Formats: sequence, structure tokens, C-alpha cells
Amino acid sequence: MSVKIVLPTALARHTDGQKSFDSQASNLPGLLAEFDTKFPALSQNVKDDNGKLRRFINVYVNDEDIRFLGGDAHQFEDGDEVMLIPSIAGGSCAHGE
Repeated sequence: MSVKIVLPTALARHTDGQKSFDSQASNLPGLLAEFDTKFPALSQNVKDDNGKLRRFINVYVNDEDIRFLGGDAHQFEDGDEVMLIPSIAGGSCAHGE
């Protein structure tokens, strides 16, 4: 089984510029564990001190938020595309309106 992991530029800097790669992980905890050995710098940026996904990292499986698919319990299927997207904080203040 193989899933495609897709990262935005902000996270790809922790993978030597790789914006996508294949993984054999069957679920999100397995993927996070794989990061420990494949991409330690990425692992440090997406995991908290307890080894869980940081709150500001959103995970999408085939364009669906993993939280609505069962979270950590969701099993990836062969050919799935898994995207990790950091939340963007802040906004704009329109002056003069």
C-alpha cells in the first residue's frame, strides 16, 4: 500500500525541498512515526511534545478534513493523497473603512 504525502512550501523546507513523497503509513499516527526517521526536522515542526499532531496543522485525505473521517483512527487506502497544511493565523485590518 502506498499513499502520496503532499506538503506546502512552508513545510517542504523541512524535507530538503520535497513537496511530495510516498508513504507506507496506514494511518496518521503511523505517518507521524515515519516522519521521525525520514524527516526529523519535519517531525519536530508538526508534532507536539506528546508526539501528537500540533493543533495548527490540518490534515486532508483526498481533500477531506481527517477530523471528519475519524481522525487518528482513519485508515488510509492505497492511492490516497494526504496533505498537511499549517493554519494561517491573523487577518487584515482595513483602515479607513
